Amino acid sequence: MLKKLQHIPLTGELPSPKGVALAILEMCRKDDTTITEIAHIAQTDPALAGRLIRNANAASTGGGRPIASVTDAIMRLGMGTVRNLAMGFSLIDQYHSGPCAGFDYERFWSHSLLVALAMQEFSQMTGAGAAEELFACGLLSQIGRLALATLYPQEYATLLKEADAADRLAELEHERLHTDHNELTAALLSDWGLPLALIEPIYHHDAPDKAPFTPGSRPHQLTQLFYLAKRIGDLGISPDPERNRHTADLLLLGGKIGLDADQFGARIDGIVAAWHEWGELLKVPASALPSFKQMCAGQAPRPEDSNSPAALRVLLVDDDATMRCMLEGVLGDSLGHTVQSASGGEEALAMALQFMPQIVITDWLMPGMSGIELCRALRATEWGQTIYIIMLTGIDTREEVTEAFEAGVDDFLTKPVDLRSLRARLRAAWHYVQLLEAWEKDRAQLRQFAAELAISNRRLSHAAMTDQLTGLPNRRAGMSELDKAWSASGRSAQPMAALVIDVDHFKRINDSYGHAVGDQVLREVAQTLQHSARRDDVVCRLGGEEFLMVCNNTDLRAALGAGERLRKLVEVLAIKVGGHEIQLSISVGIAARDASMKDADELVNAADRALYRAKESGRNRSCISLKGQLRCGPWQAG
Repeated sequence: MLKKLQHIPLTGELPSPKGVALAILEMCRKDDTTITEIAHIAQTDPALAGRLIRNANAASTGGGRPIASVTDAIMRLGMGTVRNLAMGFSLIDQYHSGPCAGFDYERFWSHSLLVALAMQEFSQMTGAGAAEELFACGLLSQIGRLALATLYPQEYATLLKEADAADRLAELEHERLHTDHNELTAALLSDWGLPLALIEPIYHHDAPDKAPFTPGSRPHQLTQLFYLAKRIGDLGISPDPERNRHTADLLLLGGKIGLDADQFGARIDGIVAAWHEWGELLKVPASALPSFKQMCAGQAPRPEDSNSPAALRVLLVDDDATMRCMLEGVLGDSLGHTVQSASGGEEALAMALQFMPQIVITDWLMPGMSGIELCRALRATEWGQTIYIIMLTGIDTREEVTEAFEAGVDDFLTKPVDLRSLRARLRAAWHYVQLLEAWEKDRAQLRQFAAELAISNRRLSHAAMTDQLTGLPNRRAGMSELDKAWSASGRSAQPMAALVIDVDHFKRINDSYGHAVGDQVLREVAQTLQHSARRDDVVCRLGGEEFLMVCNNTDLRAALGAGERLRKLVEVLAIKVGGHEIQLSISVGIAARDASMKDADELVNAADRALYRAKESGRNRSCISLKGQLRCGPWQAG
């Protein structure tokens, strides 16, 4: 159960939008606010106006006419998204710095911006939500961290020093501050008016595997996408040495949304390019990154010479400083390995967690933790089971040798160490590392094959239910959604409506300009219908120039309003061909479910009859079917 803001114990002033953004937030809370009023307020802030126009154009995927006015941008984005974007941009402008010494404000916004752009890209790929809406949600998805840094600057600075991982951070936040950044993010977004359907995935996205959503459901999909976007944000702000550990995980996560390695890399490169552009606009730093392919290529350097050991990561453990210094010189300077050394078992165990050695060469007898105890401790961990361990010893009795092998030692070197024996042991260790890498590569290839097979299956399933020209659900998918909506309406006694939409004079367009232009017209109309539809509406292409919109929880009056809104949006579209513009219009037939209808087919048939009446009455109008009677516009506004 998500907490309300007033139920969270807080002191001090929370981050909040100021100026024009605050005015927009207040206006959006009023039921009678119009787009014109919002546009009038937004135009008083040129920076905000430019950002809204840029976002509206960036989120457009159909190649339509670029937007140049704030009013058009708000019409495309919707007032709710404009409110969310205005809040995000206002907070960025206010909090480039702040009172919390341990909180990197620039880095926070850099990460948030990259998450926002990733969510915008994933929205366009998956259809999980409106691109501009998910951009705004991505920008605000970690706002609870900024809130805690603002409310408790000193305490939060201390807490950040102690937290060594994201999951540890939330735990410490709850322990010290009686709330955490996820809880506070959800409460703030709720207070600002974001829908619960988006707040819940944001709340759970730090730990998506623990989210209480049904696999395949929209909340589950959004949670996974927010998590993937967060990991891309982590990649973007990580220093060079840490990037490699992110790329392998990202490739596997990318497979979950249907992309192979090359496609996913291209997507990330595009997101990073947009990150730099938006970073300049918002005065937010964006690091210069190599291409994703280059970052992946840096993960597994392999030896070129198969006859001699390539450079290995070696951890040397010996309490004898003279012996340690001698072996460091031989291993590092003479043999070319990367060497770190420790004087005891406890120090070596801590160092191994950071260094991740391939080889450990350890003395047996040492003060504190002995070599045997170190070996057992390493073998008790999953990562330590793959390390090749060589024991240095002057003891070679059968009992000691048996004890060492039972503890997990792989090989022995007898003191004093000679170079030939050391080379031989390292060559054996190198062959072991090669076999281990080959095995890991085979496992990765099997995972890749399984992921690609799953991707292929998803693509086939998607293709079977998708109209290839417009990207909308096809007739088969639309009829399936219609049946589901009909059944849900019957169970809940909620109204529902259907709109059948036809592009006027489409044959004339095909005959005059050719089928390529006709296809462009259909894509433009499909995009307009999709952007205008509410979240729970379903838009599909029935065939030819005809479309169907299924509206859940919608009565006839609301459906007529939706039809008129669609008609007016299409009416202002203009397709440029040569030196001419093609003006478009649609006719809309509308019907709502009533007690006389036995099934969903009767609902669609009623809407279809209304469509034909609209065409007979002169086209570019909406016609409704009301208890078997057909009535056509023009309709009075409101």
